[in-house]
Amino acid sequence: MRRIDGIPAAIRADVQPAVVKSAEELAGVQRRLAEASRDTGALIDSIEVTLPGETTPPYSQPGGSRTAYELEAIVTVGNSEVRYPHLVEYGTAHAPAQPYFWPAVRSLQKRINNRLNRATRKAIRTYWSK
Repeated sequence: MRRIDGIPAAIRADVQPAVVKSAEELAGVQRRLAEASRDTGALIDSIEVTLPGETTPPYSQPGGSRTAYELEAIVTVGNSEVRYPHLVEYGTAHAPAQPYFWPAVRSLQKRINNRLNRATRKAIRTYWSK
């Protein structure tokens, strides 16, 4: 947190839209991958993006309820009514796994990292050229 606090506010403000866009894109891909396991649609509806400064829903996976930091957007699945996302992702003795969460993360990881690096470099160039 000390390193993030050391980043000038103008740079953090310029990078934040890229963080949010990446989280929204990840959630969209997860929703599309979860279509294969659609029964009631409650699981798909429980995939949420928590924006910086907001709190994740209670009982969400992974990690439960917590507040997102300034340069962090959290994608979670599950809530107080949908408490079985991990069972769909990893399967059970009676149901096969229907992964949707981690395959989306792995497939978009490079794209998201590149987007955030570009946004950071651009914000730094803009900040230092003033």
